[in-house]
Amino acid sequence: MSYVGPDFDPPGPRRSRRGPMTVAVAALVPGALVGWLVWQAVGDSGGGGSTSATSTTSAGTPGSSSAAPGSASAAARTPSASGTDDGKPPSSTFSGPATPAASDLPAAAGPLKGKVVVIDPGHNPGNFQHSADINRKVNIGTNWKECDTTGTSTNAGYTEARFTLDVARRLRTLLQQEGATVKFTQDGDRSWGPCVDERARIGNDAHADAVVSIHADGSAAGNRGFHVILPASVHSGTADTRAIVAPSRDLGERIAGNFVRDTGSAPSNYIGGGTGLDVRSDLGGLNLSTVPKVFIECGNMRDSKDAALLTSGPWRQKAARGISEGIVSFLRG
Repeated sequence: MSYVGPDFDPPGPRRSRRGPMTVAVAALVPGALVGWLVWQAVGDSGGGGSTSATSTTSAGTPGSSSAAPGSASAAARTPSASGTDDGKPPSSTFSGPATPAASDLPAAAGPLKGKVVVIDPGHNPGNFQHSADINRKVNIGTNWKECDTTGTSTNAGYTEARFTLDVARRLRTLLQQEGATVKFTQDGDRSWGPCVDERARIGNDAHADAVVSIHADGSAAGNRGFHVILPASVHSGTADTRAIVAPSRDLGERIAGNFVRDTGSAPSNYIGGGTGLDVRSDLGGLNLSTVPKVFIECGNMRDSKDAALLTSGPWRQKAARGISEGIVSFLRG
């Protein structure tokens, strides 16, 4: 999620992680790595050889882009609610959500009946037109940071904001089929934002059983794979994550394991030491949450091989399915 600004500080030292789900994730990794090696052998040859391991989960870090040349119209397009965004440069300007009432549809009968899931599509297609608004500082619990950023994009101009909305809408459909009530922090139905503090508040006010923030990274070429960001134990200022650390880890581990299985994507080769998991204490969206919440970086938009996946509709459907199955597993216990 190339978060160049609102929620970024260099990740701190990582502690060893243990637990039954971590073992389960590790058990799934070898199979994913086989697929990873196949991609390396037959995938396109664009992805550079940088050894940089900089994650861009905020704003203003190497490899990120607040508004790549020629990407304004790309950032402006809203993907269709049915998830048919083909990743090609759009010809229209931003015009709001394709299905503004989709979140209001009654939940189907299913195993998640009565459960509330909040999906947070990272960034907003209109953010690039509201730099003054998204650059203002908000309280993230431990300090003050920018409201939001534009997010990153592929080198060809396919924006993170388009990607996150498309995956989020696919995910909503899958979760509603399981009976869950699904709420969005934004559905392309507002001109910019919301800020990171409001994104957290939406999940809290909904008394969500789970919240997932969807992103794609903007790291250096050669850095590949996904990682799930978990909240650190933070008790400072107005932030207190102590009650959600354990359930958030459970949620994140289940999503990581299912994401490997459904997409064939390997865990990040530059974040998380091969576990596909990263613990952060500098993200307002996590620090201010009072309900179980994780972020997922589905891949690196600045690597050509990852970009080929992120711009593929069929792959995005697999990504949505992996995230959905992780959420379902968590909520069913």
